[in-house]
Amino acid sequence: MTVVEWLAEPWQYEFMQRALLVTVVAAVVCGLLSCWLVLIGWSLLGDAVAHAVLPGVVLAYLAGAPFAVGALVFGLGAVALIGAVRETSGLREDTAIGVVFTTLFALGIVLVSVTPSQVDLGHILFGNVLGVSDADIAQVVVLGVLAFTVLVLKRRDLTLYAFDRTHAHAVGISPRVLAALLLGVLALTVVVALQAIGVVLVVAMLITPGATAFLLTERMSAMLVIAPSIAAGCALAGLYASYHLDASSGGMVVLAQGIVFTGVFLLAPRRGVLRRLRGRGGKGGGLPGLPGDAGASSPVGVVGSPRLGA
Repeated sequence: MTVVEWLAEPWQYEFMQRALLVTVVAAVVCGLLSCWLVLIGWSLLGDAVAHAVLPGVVLAYLAGAPFAVGALVFGLGAVALIGAVRETSGLREDTAIGVVFTTLFALGIVLVSVTPSQVDLGHILFGNVLGVSDADIAQVVVLGVLAFTVLVLKRRDLTLYAFDRTHAHAVGISPRVLAALLLGVLALTVVVALQAIGVVLVVAMLITPGATAFLLTERMSAMLVIAPSIAAGCALAGLYASYHLDASSGGMVVLAQGIVFTGVFLLAPRRGVLRRLRGRGGKGGGLPGLPGDAGASSPVGVVGSPRLGA
Protein backbone atom coordinates (compact mmCIF):
# COMPACT_ATOMS: atom_id res chain seq x y z
CA MET A 1 0.00 0.00 0.00
CA THR A 2 1.37 3.40 -1.02
CA VAL A 3 1.36 6.42 1.27
CA VAL A 4 -1.40 8.03 -0.78
CA GLU A 5 -3.57 4.92 -0.52
CA TRP A 6 -2.89 4.74 3.21
CA LEU A 7 -3.95 8.37 3.67
CA ALA A 8 -7.04 8.03 1.49
CA GLU A 9 -8.27 4.71 2.87
CA PRO A 10 -10.31 5.99 5.87
CA TRP A 11 -12.27 8.47 3.77
CA GLN A 12 -13.64 5.78 1.48
CA TYR A 13 -16.19 5.05 4.19
CA GLU A 14 -19.19 7.28 4.80
CA PHE A 15 -19.05 6.84 8.56
CA MET A 16 -15.50 8.27 8.59
CA GLN A 17 -16.56 11.23 6.45
CA ARG A 18 -19.38 11.94 8.91
CA ALA A 19 -17.03 11.57 11.84
CA LEU A 20 -14.56 14.02 10.31
CA LEU A 21 -17.23 16.67 9.74
CA VAL A 22 -18.65 16.43 13.26
CA THR A 23 -15.27 16.26 14.98
CA VAL A 24 -13.74 19.19 13.07
CA VAL A 25 -16.77 21.41 13.71
CA ALA A 26 -16.71 20.57 17.42
CA ALA A 27 -12.94 21.00 17.62
CA VAL A 28 -12.88 24.41 15.92
CA VAL A 29 -15.65 25.83 18.10
CA CYS A 30 -14.12 24.40 21.28
CA GLY A 31 -10.69 25.65 20.26
CA LEU A 32 -11.95 29.18 19.70
CA LEU A 33 -13.87 29.29 22.98
CA SER A 34 -10.93 27.81 24.89
CA CYS A 35 -8.91 30.99 24.32
CA TRP A 36 -11.22 33.01 26.55
CA LEU A 37 -11.77 30.22 29.07
CA VAL A 38 -8.01 29.95 29.61
CA LEU A 39 -7.42 33.69 29.87
CA ILE A 40 -10.38 34.40 32.16
CA GLY A 41 -9.65 31.38 34.33
CA TRP A 42 -12.89 29.52 33.62
CA SER A 43 -11.36 26.14 32.84
CA LEU A 44 -12.96 24.53 35.89
CA LEU A 45 -16.30 26.10 34.97
CA GLY A 46 -16.03 24.50 31.54
CA ASP A 47 -15.44 21.18 33.26
CA ALA A 48 -18.51 21.75 35.42
CA VAL A 49 -20.82 22.56 32.52
CA ALA A 50 -19.53 19.61 30.48
CA HIS A 51 -20.38 17.15 33.26
CA ALA A 52 -23.59 18.81 34.45
CA VAL A 53 -25.40 18.29 31.13
CA LEU A 54 -25.56 14.50 31.54
CA PRO A 55 -28.86 14.34 33.51
CA GLY A 56 -30.39 16.78 31.03
CA VAL A 57 -29.55 14.46 28.15
CA VAL A 58 -31.14 11.47 29.89
CA LEU A 59 -34.29 13.38 30.83
CA ALA A 60 -34.58 14.69 27.27
CA TYR A 61 -34.45 11.11 26.03
CA LEU A 62 -37.20 10.08 28.45
CA ALA A 63 -39.35 13.03 27.32
CA GLY A 64 -38.74 12.31 23.64
CA ALA A 65 -37.08 15.68 23.16
CA PRO A 66 -33.78 16.38 21.34
CA PHE A 67 -30.71 15.71 23.48
CA ALA A 68 -29.51 19.25 22.79
CA VAL A 69 -32.51 20.75 24.58
CA GLY A 70 -31.91 18.88 27.83
CA ALA A 71 -28.17 19.47 27.70
CA LEU A 72 -28.57 23.21 27.13
CA VAL A 73 -31.12 23.58 29.94
CA PHE A 74 -28.97 21.74 32.45
CA GLY A 75 -25.80 23.48 31.30
CA LEU A 76 -27.30 26.92 31.89
CA GLY A 77 -28.99 25.69 35.06
CA ALA A 78 -25.67 24.46 36.44
CA VAL A 79 -24.09 27.89 35.89
CA ALA A 80 -26.99 29.60 37.66
CA LEU A 81 -26.85 27.11 40.53
CA ILE A 82 -23.11 27.60 40.98
CA GLY A 83 -23.62 31.35 41.16
CA ALA A 84 -26.43 30.99 43.70
CA VAL A 85 -24.39 28.66 45.94
CA ARG A 86 -21.37 30.94 45.82
CA GLU A 87 -23.30 34.13 46.59
CA THR A 88 -25.51 32.74 49.36
CA SER A 89 -23.10 30.43 51.15
CA GLY A 90 -19.86 32.39 51.22
CA LEU A 91 -18.00 29.42 49.71
CA ARG A 92 -15.24 30.01 47.20
CA GLU A 93 -16.20 29.64 43.56
CA ASP A 94 -14.09 26.53 42.99
CA THR A 95 -15.79 24.84 45.93
CA ALA A 96 -19.26 25.72 44.64
CA ILE A 97 -18.33 24.44 41.19
CA GLY A 98 -17.01 21.17 42.61
CA VAL A 99 -20.13 20.49 44.67
CA VAL A 100 -22.62 21.34 41.90
CA PHE A 101 -20.99 19.58 38.97
CA THR A 102 -20.15 16.37 40.84
CA THR A 103 -23.69 16.15 42.19
CA LEU A 104 -25.29 16.71 38.78
CA PHE A 105 -22.87 14.33 37.10
CA ALA A 106 -23.63 11.65 39.69
CA LEU A 107 -27.35 12.22 39.09
CA GLY A 108 -26.77 11.70 35.38
CA ILE A 109 -24.89 8.44 35.97
CA VAL A 110 -27.71 7.17 38.19
CA LEU A 111 -30.32 8.08 35.57
CA VAL A 112 -28.32 6.31 32.86
CA SER A 113 -28.05 3.18 35.01
CA VAL A 114 -31.78 2.96 35.81
CA THR A 115 -33.25 4.13 32.50
CA PRO A 116 -34.47 1.29 30.29
CA SER A 117 -33.37 2.19 26.79
CA GLN A 118 -32.73 0.68 23.41
CA VAL A 119 -30.36 3.59 22.86
CA ASP A 120 -26.91 3.34 24.42
CA LEU A 121 -26.97 6.42 26.61
CA GLY A 122 -23.44 5.55 27.67
CA HIS A 123 -22.16 7.05 24.41
CA ILE A 124 -22.98 10.47 25.89
CA LEU A 125 -20.18 9.82 28.37
CA PHE A 126 -17.55 8.75 25.84
CA GLY A 127 -18.86 9.96 22.49
CA ASN A 128 -20.18 8.10 19.46
CA VAL A 129 -18.73 10.00 16.55
CA LEU A 130 -18.61 6.95 14.27
CA GLY A 131 -22.34 6.42 14.63
CA VAL A 132 -23.78 9.92 14.16
CA SER A 133 -27.06 10.20 12.29
CA ASP A 134 -28.17 12.84 9.79
CA ALA A 135 -30.08 14.59 12.59
CA ASP A 136 -26.96 14.60 14.78
CA ILE A 137 -24.88 16.12 11.98
CA ALA A 138 -27.46 18.83 11.32
CA GLN A 139 -27.61 19.66 15.03
CA VAL A 140 -23.83 19.87 15.37
CA VAL A 141 -23.39 22.03 12.27
CA VAL A 142 -26.22 24.45 13.12
CA LEU A 143 -25.23 24.88 16.77
CA GLY A 144 -21.53 24.98 15.88
CA VAL A 145 -22.01 27.72 13.29
CA LEU A 146 -24.18 29.68 15.74
CA ALA A 147 -21.59 29.48 18.54
CA PHE A 148 -18.72 30.27 16.17
CA THR A 149 -20.54 33.30 14.73
CA VAL A 150 -21.32 34.74 18.17
CA LEU A 151 -17.71 34.34 19.30
CA VAL A 152 -16.30 35.95 16.16
CA LEU A 153 -18.72 38.88 16.19
CA LYS A 154 -18.17 39.58 19.89
CA ARG A 155 -14.46 38.75 20.01
CA ARG A 156 -13.31 42.30 20.80
CA ASP A 157 -15.80 42.77 23.62
CA LEU A 158 -15.01 39.34 25.06
CA THR A 159 -11.28 40.05 24.90
CA LEU A 160 -11.72 43.36 26.71
CA TYR A 161 -13.81 41.55 29.33
CA ALA A 162 -11.04 38.97 29.77
CA PHE A 163 -8.33 41.60 30.31
CA ASP A 164 -10.01 44.59 31.96
CA ARG A 165 -13.61 44.40 33.16
CA THR A 166 -13.40 47.87 34.71
CA HIS A 167 -12.43 49.37 31.36
CA ALA A 168 -15.21 47.42 29.65
CA HIS A 169 -17.75 48.90 32.07
CA ALA A 170 -16.30 52.39 31.60
CA VAL A 171 -16.81 52.28 27.81
CA GLY A 172 -20.42 51.15 28.17
CA ILE A 173 -20.00 47.38 27.90
CA SER A 174 -21.76 45.40 30.61
CA PRO A 175 -19.46 42.74 32.12
CA ARG A 176 -22.53 40.87 33.39
CA VAL A 177 -24.01 40.65 29.91
CA LEU A 178 -20.71 39.47 28.43
CA ALA A 179 -20.30 36.87 31.17
CA ALA A 180 -23.82 35.60 30.52
CA LEU A 181 -23.16 35.51 26.78
CA LEU A 182 -19.94 33.57 27.23
CA LEU A 183 -21.59 31.09 29.58
CA GLY A 184 -24.43 30.60 27.12
CA VAL A 185 -21.96 29.90 24.31
CA LEU A 186 -20.10 27.53 26.64
CA ALA A 187 -23.27 25.51 27.21
CA LEU A 188 -23.98 25.52 23.47
CA THR A 189 -20.46 24.38 22.65
CA VAL A 190 -20.65 21.52 25.13
CA VAL A 191 -23.77 20.31 23.34
CA VAL A 192 -21.90 20.43 20.02
CA ALA A 193 -18.92 18.48 21.36
CA LEU A 194 -21.05 15.80 23.04
CA GLN A 195 -21.63 14.03 19.74
CA ALA A 196 -17.91 13.86 19.02
CA ILE A 197 -16.20 12.89 22.27
CA GLY A 198 -18.75 12.78 25.10
CA VAL A 199 -18.87 14.66 28.39
CA VAL A 200 -15.84 12.95 29.93
CA LEU A 201 -13.42 14.24 27.29
CA VAL A 202 -15.11 17.47 26.17
CA VAL A 203 -13.39 19.47 28.89
CA ALA A 204 -10.02 18.68 27.27
CA MET A 205 -11.18 20.22 24.00
CA LEU A 206 -12.34 23.29 25.93
CA ILE A 207 -8.95 23.84 27.57
CA THR A 208 -6.01 22.24 25.73
CA PRO A 209 -6.11 24.18 22.40
CA GLY A 210 -6.29 27.54 24.19
CA ALA A 211 -3.55 26.56 26.63
CA THR A 212 -1.33 25.46 23.74
CA ALA A 213 -1.91 28.68 21.80
CA PHE A 214 -1.21 30.69 24.96
CA LEU A 215 2.30 29.22 25.08
CA LEU A 216 2.94 30.05 21.42
CA THR A 217 1.87 33.68 21.12
CA GLU A 218 1.46 36.91 23.04
CA ARG A 219 -1.20 38.33 20.73
CA MET A 220 -4.88 37.56 21.16
CA SER A 221 -5.58 37.84 17.43
CA ALA A 222 -3.00 35.14 16.72
CA MET A 223 -4.25 33.01 19.60
CA LEU A 224 -7.76 32.97 18.09
CA VAL A 225 -6.31 31.50 14.89
CA ILE A 226 -3.77 29.11 16.40
CA ALA A 227 -6.11 27.40 18.89
CA PRO A 228 -8.84 26.36 16.39
CA SER A 229 -6.18 25.36 13.86
CA ILE A 230 -4.48 23.09 16.37
CA ALA A 231 -7.84 21.63 17.38
CA ALA A 232 -8.82 20.90 13.77
CA GLY A 233 -5.43 19.35 12.99
CA CYS A 234 -5.63 17.13 16.06
CA ALA A 235 -9.16 16.09 15.07
CA LEU A 236 -7.85 14.88 11.72
CA ALA A 237 -4.80 13.18 13.24
CA GLY A 238 -6.89 11.57 15.97
CA LEU A 239 -9.35 10.09 13.50
CA TYR A 240 -6.52 8.73 11.38
CA ALA A 241 -4.96 7.12 14.44
CA SER A 242 -8.26 5.71 15.68
CA TYR A 243 -8.96 4.13 12.29
CA HIS A 244 -5.57 2.49 11.82
CA LEU A 245 -5.14 1.50 15.48
CA ASP A 246 -8.79 0.50 15.98
CA ALA A 247 -8.93 2.75 19.06
CA SER A 248 -11.44 5.19 20.55
CA SER A 249 -11.95 8.13 18.19
CA GLY A 250 -12.69 10.70 20.89
CA GLY A 251 -9.84 9.45 23.03
CA MET A 252 -7.36 9.66 20.16
CA VAL A 253 -8.43 13.21 19.28
CA VAL A 254 -7.89 14.38 22.85
CA LEU A 255 -4.62 12.41 23.10
CA ALA A 256 -3.37 14.15 19.95
CA GLN A 257 -4.11 17.52 21.57
CA GLY A 258 -2.25 16.45 24.69
CA ILE A 259 0.78 15.39 22.64
CA VAL A 260 0.86 18.73 20.82
CA PHE A 261 0.57 20.60 24.12
CA THR A 262 3.45 18.59 25.58
CA GLY A 263 5.64 19.40 22.59
CA VAL A 264 4.82 23.10 22.81
CA PHE A 265 5.29 23.12 26.58
CA LEU A 266 8.80 21.77 26.11
CA LEU A 267 9.87 23.48 22.88
CA ALA A 268 7.91 26.75 22.47
CA PRO A 269 10.24 29.57 21.31
CA ARG A 270 9.47 31.92 24.23
CA ARG A 271 7.87 29.86 26.98
CA GLY A 272 9.16 26.37 26.30
CA VAL A 273 10.68 24.75 29.38
CA LEU A 274 13.77 23.43 27.58
CA ARG A 275 14.51 26.75 25.89
CA ARG A 276 14.21 28.65 29.15
CA LEU A 277 16.44 26.18 30.94
CA ARG A 278 19.05 26.53 28.20
CA GLY A 279 18.73 30.32 28.36
CA ARG A 280 19.43 30.30 32.09
CA GLY A 281 22.51 28.18 31.56
CA GLY A 282 21.52 25.84 34.34
CA LYS A 283 21.57 28.59 36.96
CA GLY A 284 18.91 29.18 39.59
CA GLY A 285 17.48 25.66 39.72
CA GLY A 286 13.88 24.63 39.44
CA LEU A 287 11.50 24.78 36.50
CA PRO A 288 9.89 27.99 35.18
CA GLY A 289 6.84 29.00 37.11
CA LEU A 290 7.72 27.05 40.25
CA PRO A 291 8.51 28.70 43.58
CA GLY A 292 11.94 30.26 43.58
CA ASP A 293 11.88 31.18 39.88
CA ALA A 294 11.67 34.93 40.16
CA GLY A 295 12.06 35.49 36.45
CA ALA A 296 9.21 33.24 35.34
CA SER A 297 6.29 34.87 33.63
CA SER A 298 2.94 33.96 35.11
CA PRO A 299 -0.42 33.83 33.31
CA VAL A 300 -1.48 36.94 35.21
CA GLY A 301 1.57 38.82 34.08
CA VAL A 302 1.15 37.77 30.47
CA VAL A 303 -2.54 38.61 30.40
CA GLY A 304 -1.72 42.08 31.61
CA SER A 305 0.66 42.60 28.71
CA PRO A 306 -0.51 45.16 26.15
CA ARG A 307 0.65 42.86 23.39
CA LEU A 308 -2.27 40.57 24.15
CA GLY A 309 -4.76 43.05 22.75
CA ALA A 310 -7.53 42.08 20.35
